[in-house]
Amino acid sequence: MKDQIYTRRQIEGLIADGRKIIIIDGQVLKADAWLPFHPGGDKSILHMVGRDATDETRALHSAETLVFMRKFVVGRIEGKWDNFLPPIQGGQFRKSETDEQEEDIAEETAAESSSSSSSTASPSPLFEPVDGLRERRTTSTSSVSSLSLLDELDRSLKPTSMDDITSAQIASDLAKYPSLSPLTQRHIVEKYHELGLRLQAAGLYNCPYSAYAIEAIRYSIIFSAFLLCLRYGQYALSGAFLGVFWHQLVFTAHDAGHIAITHSYHVDSTIGIIIADFLGGLSIGWWKRNHNVHHIVTNSPEHDPDIEHVPFFAISHRFFSSLRSSYYDRVMDFDAVAQFAIRYQHWLYYPILTFGRFNLYVLSWTYLLSPTQAPRRGPAWWHRYLELAGQLFFWYWFGYLTVYRSIPTISSRVIFILISHMITAPLHVQITLSHFAMSTSDLGLTESFPQRMLRTTMDVDCPQWLDFVHGGLQFQAVHHLFPRIPRHNLRAAQKYVKAFCEDVGIPYAIYGFGEGNKEVIGRLSEVAKQVEIFEECRKHAAKELVEGHQGH
Repeated sequence: MKDQIYTRRQIEGLIADGRKIIIIDGQVLKADAWLPFHPGGDKSILHMVGRDATDETRALHSAETLVFMRKFVVGRIEGKWDNFLPPIQGGQFRKSETDEQEEDIAEETAAESSSSSSSTASPSPLFEPVDGLRERRTTSTSSVSSLSLLDELDRSLKPTSMDDITSAQIASDLAKYPSLSPLTQRHIVEKYHELGLRLQAAGLYNCPYSAYAIEAIRYSIIFSAFLLCLRYGQYALSGAFLGVFWHQLVFTAHDAGHIAITHSYHVDSTIGIIIADFLGGLSIGWWKRNHNVHHIVTNSPEHDPDIEHVPFFAISHRFFSSLRSSYYDRVMDFDAVAQFAIRYQHWLYYPILTFGRFNLYVLSWTYLLSPTQAPRRGPAWWHRYLELAGQLFFWYWFGYLTVYRSIPTISSRVIFILISHMITAPLHVQITLSHFAMSTSDLGLTESFPQRMLRTTMDVDCPQWLDFVHGGLQFQAVHHLFPRIPRHNLRAAQKYVKAFCEDVGIPYAIYGFGEGNKEVIGRLSEVAKQVEIFEECRKHAAKELVEGHQGH
């Protein structure tokens, strides 16, 4: 069975029937049975349906998981694979030839039955020929309903200038980055694989446990300072130390979420739960579900949850058309609130991120209480229950023992909560910094994984002694190529990645922290100006449409 050779047409038919078919190392995997149990969520798998997911899968999974995946192999392909657009991204698939033949027979039978019917009922307008509908509408233009006017207005309010911006951005990327020809992209992938082998040979996947020992000492000192200040009634200072503690903890939780510490899934997951849930009040399971999708469809406005912040932020004009998020399964309405907030987003960027942690609590509980998001069975079935225990523990020690029992007045409690949460703002800036100013263009199905990661991600340069402040997140370009490398080794890996980029001709984006912030603010300001243009186009189109109808 696993030696069966599948043609492209057969795989298309299987996907049309709802099968979750993925290509990895020339093997055909049917992931239907695994979809509900995948610890990283179903969305990351759905974005790989119909695609060669070899590089994405290797980058995000441990060696033991790659071995486990073999149980889902149903066959293999011959030659190179040309990607389909996954159904979750709007891909259309033809059913298998057998199914099509059966449908044709059914349609012919239905047609014969319909022609022999003695019914004389008038045809339903739903099935009226298009020409007939057009003729009826032409003869009744004087009685255009308000509903049809609104429909026509909606169709008219997609300014050509927005399409021109999209085309210009794509053209800019095509000019800056290597050709999308299959030959060029295969060359890049081959060099990327060689780079991975060099990093392994250099020992950069090996965890520097001594570095984590230093981290543990730093965490203990900061947490002790928080408790000491709390004990002596210095609530504002105590909150500041707690915020720094949370800020530092996230970096190790990030490593654990990528299985980059011990490289054992359950051990690293447990470390991540203890840090994120028990000590930080955030769900590591939610973060994995979100972050895995981010690593696969980086900077895609329709699919990457890490850049889907409407109504507060939009880093692309494409959000103006009220895109549907495949991650959140809802339309991100570009309504009046969004139009106002995004017009001033370059001013609101830092104030909003200052309170970003409160939103993470909501997302964490939404994930843990959802009947579908967190796996209920499979190898990670117990993670949800451990996370729930961690959440209760967190709110007991933070909410009850610290805020309620240890701080006497409401005003002091409010100050403590606000300061402890606002101190983590640089983390949210750091997270967005490496992507908000980068490309959001879709260059098609032939673009390779390494080129897409480097086109949508930038590094932030800083002195080595400041690495503990940035926590490895300043090496996002390196991290996106090799997410399982421990963060303490990313600086050493950077020189290998730079050499790779020079070899294959991919620009390596790196800015200083200040420059990076300027780039982000510049992008937000640019999109804010596009909102004004968009609104002017809307008003102009609406005026022309109304005047045109009044002329009738």
